[in-house]
Amino acid sequence: MRLPEDSESPPQINIVPMIDVVFAVLAFFILSSLFLTRNEGLTVALPGAQTGEVQPQQRVVVTVDASGAAFVGDRPVNDEQMVEAVQTLISPTTGGTVVIQADQSVSHGRVVAVMDQLRTLAGIQLAIATQPPAPEPANP
Repeated sequence: MRLPEDSESPPQINIVPMIDVVFAVLAFFILSSLFLTRNEGLTVALPGAQTGEVQPQQRVVVTVDASGAAFVGDRPVNDEQMVEAVQTLISPTTGGTVVIQADQSVSHGRVVAVMDQLRTLAGIQLAIATQPPAPEPANP
């Protein structure tokens, strides 16, 4: 009995699965990069300043919202707990920067009271968070 001849087709590379894998990896990196943005947590309207600088040291953010409530990071604290909460976050040997994010509608006295409490900690520097001022519209 004679068997029919098998005509061997040349080998082919199927790239469709490879394209699926590449798109899955690309989607992973795009989505994971969205979570790398810095989010301070609480929304306050910062005052503008032309001479603001980025602080490169270890830093703790103390936020004072429009109602005058204080937060260390995202955790609400009262005036007695604020120094202890900041002290647990900053190393006493290396120090660091405490950034005060105060809403622009908060009274000056409240911000000074927060700064006065934080100045009792040794080895820290205080900074006040600002944002660049909005550009003025051009007059035609």
